[in-house]
Amino acid sequence: MANSTSPLLSKSDSSELEIPDADATHPNSLDELVEWCIRGLDSRQILQAMLVSLAWFFDGQQAYISDFTDAEPTWHCTGTANIRHGTRAPMSATSRTVHGLGMGLLTSGFAFATLADSSLGRKNLLVLSCLIMSLAALATSFSPDVWVYSALRFVSGFGRALIGTCAAVLSTKMVGKNSRGLIGMMGLFINTLGLLSLPAIAYLLRDASWRYLYVATSRPALIYTSVTFFLVRESPKWLFMQGCDKEALVTLNRFAPPTKHSRLKQYLSRLLHEQETTKSGLYSSLKYTLDRRWAAARLLKVMAVGFGTGMMDYGILLGVGNLGFNLYLSVTFNALVILPSYVASYFLIDRWKRKDSVLSFTMLSGSLGIICAIVGSGSLLEIGFELGSFFCTCVAYSVLLIYTIELFPTRVRNSATSMMRQAVVLGVLLDPTLISAGRDMRDSGSDYSL
Repeated sequence: MANSTSPLLSKSDSSELEIPDADATHPNSLDELVEWCIRGLDSRQILQAMLVSLAWFFDGQQAYISDFTDAEPTWHCTGTANIRHGTRAPMSATSRTVHGLGMGLLTSGFAFATLADSSLGRKNLLVLSCLIMSLAALATSFSPDVWVYSALRFVSGFGRALIGTCAAVLSTKMVGKNSRGLIGMMGLFINTLGLLSLPAIAYLLRDASWRYLYVATSRPALIYTSVTFFLVRESPKWLFMQGCDKEALVTLNRFAPPTKHSRLKQYLSRLLHEQETTKSGLYSSLKYTLDRRWAAARLLKVMAVGFGTGMMDYGILLGVGNLGFNLYLSVTFNALVILPSYVASYFLIDRWKRKDSVLSFTMLSGSLGIICAIVGSGSLLEIGFELGSFFCTCVAYSVLLIYTIELFPTRVRNSATSMMRQAVVLGVLLDPTLISAGRDMRDSGSDYSL
């Protein structure tokens, strides 16, 4: 007769019932459901994030291409000459093209910043922005005069205004919260690789027309746009908000582990009854932000910091020609400084408060810029302080971007981040005037002090 005190199940069998499954949670909202599905970081999520973040590469090229296409040549005309096919763009001043690019960025940002949060979505807006930027860059190579050139730079800026924002938000929405800082830094790192590629391409084409530089950078961007359209997935939370439940389920099944697929439908059917579809108008996300005092106050603060950071970030790179060093080496050194700044930003995000990091490094960057002007032109100390100032600016901007993404809810996140970047563009628009003033002064570092 069997021992009546023996358990019905063996010890090994009963342990499977007693140990709770870490994944057997019950999400109470769509935000928790999405986080439950994409928690962690596997190869599919990394590939998706890398593909989306690759848009930063081409954005970085087009952002600083005027450093080489608009550079003042070492030769000068001694008589009547046709400069339509010269080695440099037909510019009387770099400020005209930078203003055209900046105004395009500003116009597009204010007009379409909310499209990603409303009707178009992050993926479609990213594809459209890359397409406009690439076609405008390719068309720029056929510019017959300065006016057409400036107009096409405006169109290029109009297209690329939202690339960085859409890439940053979309790539971080495909990974868990604990991995978003790393993915955000990866996008900025890829942007630096795009900048680093410019001196190499420009050096190889140094004896050719400036037109070839636009062709060499625009064609790969067009190929990338086509690949992104077919391979990149939209943010599942945005799809739920737009009522595209089937497409959202397909996206979640793609990134969620197979062990969660069976429970995903069960949780989703329960939550969809509680979730209202929020198809919104073009500027509804902006209205949502302005109607809430806490959101409006946050937006104004990050825009104020973005204005100063943008003026330093782009101004330093656009003004390297004023320092009297080799242009190719100056841009390369500055691009190389960006790489360790992202490493520093990643550790700061994990170990230090975002607000303290941004304020500390912006103040340090400004101080080094003033010292750069005091040291004077032509010295090694000047380029050293310039690189130090640029390093601090890059750290401040990187942390500010991640900080802004975290400060706002999903329905307005893209719009708020876009508005912060528009403040950056406003700062950029002041740079050509400062750089031109620096060229007219004997002390080439004076524009850095401003």
